[in-house]
Amino acid sequence: MRVQLAPMRDQAAPIYLQLYQRLREAIADGRLQPGERVPSVRALASELNLARGTVEAAYQLLVGEGYLLPRGPAGTVVSPQLPQSPPSTGVSTKPRTRSAPSERSLREALPFQLGLPALDAFPRKLWSRLGARHLRQLASADLDYPDAQGLYALRSSLVRYLGVSRGIACEPQQVFITSSYRSSLLLIRQALLQAGDACWFEDPGYFKAREALEGADLQLIPVPVDDQGLRVDDGRKLAANARCALVTPSHQSPLGVSLSLPRRLALLDWAQASQAWIVEDDYDSEYRYVGPPLPALKSLDHHGRVLYCGTFSKVLFPGLRLAYLVVPPAQVERFTACARIFDHAGPALSQAITADFLDQGHFARHLKRMRTLYAERRDFLAKALEQVFGARLRVELQAGGIHLLARLNESEDDSALAARAQGAGLAVMALSQWARKYPCGSGLLLGFTNIASAEQALHLARRLAKALDQEAR
Repeated sequence: MRVQLAPMRDQAAPIYLQLYQRLREAIADGRLQPGERVPSVRALASELNLARGTVEAAYQLLVGEGYLLPRGPAGTVVSPQLPQSPPSTGVSTKPRTRSAPSERSLREALPFQLGLPALDAFPRKLWSRLGARHLRQLASADLDYPDAQGLYALRSSLVRYLGVSRGIACEPQQVFITSSYRSSLLLIRQALLQAGDACWFEDPGYFKAREALEGADLQLIPVPVDDQGLRVDDGRKLAANARCALVTPSHQSPLGVSLSLPRRLALLDWAQASQAWIVEDDYDSEYRYVGPPLPALKSLDHHGRVLYCGTFSKVLFPGLRLAYLVVPPAQVERFTACARIFDHAGPALSQAITADFLDQGHFARHLKRMRTLYAERRDFLAKALEQVFGARLRVELQAGGIHLLARLNESEDDSALAARAQGAGLAVMALSQWARKYPCGSGLLLGFTNIASAEQALHLARRLAKALDQEAR
């Protein structure tokens, strides 16, 4: 194998993740071709002077993501289904240019990046210990095909967590583990919806969910949002017979408002009367800084019309690639059949570690620490923006969430300003780009979770001001 795999033992990343990353990059850039055999676990562990469990963990992740294909006595090969890449010869007349994803994996998060938890505060050593324990105890049964619905231990852990923290009463068979929120949406589409079905969608709303649903051949009906959340009466007027509605009731994405109780009840009444489905995206409800977290919309669902979507990307780390879906009891059989066909679940090892993280109390302690930390970091950024921009930016501090909305004067073009900021290496997003039909004003969306100090916040605010004030090229 023409690949340098020796890990860097002085890096913070666990050895098995370093090995996994290097193998994945070698496959992506053509140094390992589809169908090519990779060394056995025993051989590679001996060559690199690593424990066999470490190599096994890296291979398991690659198999779970479809990069490698185990063939029993014939060994393990790069999946033949992957697209062919030009092989790397190791000789070039010009400096080698890495692809953008590979570069991204080697650097820190971009300033103001949305949807990213505090990577510096994640308990990596604890997570590594939990992973190492599972690898040491690996049994034959763990090598079999995993349950398409997800690891039972994790589903049981989630039932206990959701009952206490979100007021959701459910059973393990109602929980489906998926690899992402997008995967949860696709599973819902496959189980309950047909091409061309109309779906209410918050406007402004989460653009990646919009893209996923449009890609699944659904007809999206933009419904306006105000300071009480989705305007349900407007939705009835626009498409009373829609088959579903996708909402973010606890912390509307991107405005940050909460769906009021009267509108929650009105939405549930509409769904029951129309026999429609409500998809509740509860993406960051754990982070609320004023009072306790709001109960989930699902907790008010007495007729089995709400499909509850959660994710570990915002509360643990996005590289985990784990999310979950809670379906009504009457729909379990249908979803189970679809899950077996399409296999949406993430790697079994990651699920097992996450289950331990919940059951042993680490998850609750981590959330408690993060709430305190995020409240502090949010304050750092809000004060820095006020100091640098004055009246030009008006920060709207909502009760929760992991991003800030900074309103601009309506005369300013937020798309052009965001483009300048992005050109300066700042991952700022324009509010107007989240809207499809209904104007939502001019503003900038900024993540604050990875801003570690008041000094860093002030430095970034000044960088942002400099970028915004530059003449457009």
